[in-house]
Amino acid sequence: MPLFTGVVPPVVTPLNADFTVDSPSFTRTLENLIEGGVHGLFVLGSTSEVVFHDEAGRKAIIEHAVKVNNGRVPIFAGVIDPTTDRVITHSKIAKAAGADAIVVTAPFYTRTSQPEIIDHFRYIKDAVDIPIIAYDIPVCVHVKLERKTTVTLARDGVIAGLKDSSGDDGNLRYVLKDMAADAGFFGMTGSEIMVDTALSMGAHGVVPGIANVDPHGYVRLWNLVQAGKHEEARKEQERLLKLFEIVWISLGRTSAGSAGVGAFKTAMRSLGIITNNTMARPQRSLNQEETAKVDAILRDVGLLR
Repeated sequence: MPLFTGVVPPVVTPLNADFTVDSPSFTRTLENLIEGGVHGLFVLGSTSEVVFHDEAGRKAIIEHAVKVNNGRVPIFAGVIDPTTDRVITHSKIAKAAGADAIVVTAPFYTRTSQPEIIDHFRYIKDAVDIPIIAYDIPVCVHVKLERKTTVTLARDGVIAGLKDSSGDDGNLRYVLKDMAADAGFFGMTGSEIMVDTALSMGAHGVVPGIANVDPHGYVRLWNLVQAGKHEEARKEQERLLKLFEIVWISLGRTSAGSAGVGAFKTAMRSLGIITNNTMARPQRSLNQEETAKVDAILRDVGLLR
């Protein structure tokens, strides 16, 4: 069986107005996800605003998540940084803090070849004995984990699985096909809006940021696909498509990243999960007019009265 499967949301990191981590809101976020039936938690991913947290802050976030979770579900920890040795440092901290797996991107800012990216993952594997999940997110890293690169790393036992946020569903399908004979490998989609399709083509799980807003919906979708109820799964996916429209509300005034995570935080505030919708600087938070539009969508999909 694959090491990890199911719905594993990238967990929002709530912030106070002074940009410090809001620990009570973070606890509520984690409990809401676990109560919603998720199969794992991914802290310090893109949705967690990982790059805005320093080494000490990241350690505290992992430790808090591990303490609240108390062994109920696996915890993935993002160890995202531009260079190999920095990632190794984060990886050792994550393992010591109790993470069950680490999530690693290709190097960024520095320009690397696919063979150098393979070396990057090998160096990390040699340095830290913990399952590694490759994270393909070219919109942030600006380099693609090519099919051959991912499959080489998987077949050599360097990575345990793939989190594909590339938007290239064809590449994910090829990787799943190439690795079909390896029962231990898992491939997860980072898409919120193509989950039913990805699961139907063999993906082993989903890592949806907007599950912070509606974990029950994504767990329901997962269960319907597993039960072969594809028409019901399609209808649930289409309800979640409507919810996902909150990520475009502030575009133009904010970046795509601020619009997406900012919308998640705004919706979570409206639902009483977190206290503030503060974004890490220089990202902009959603304003009152944008919040009203988010709330209208929350009402439309049955999450807010």
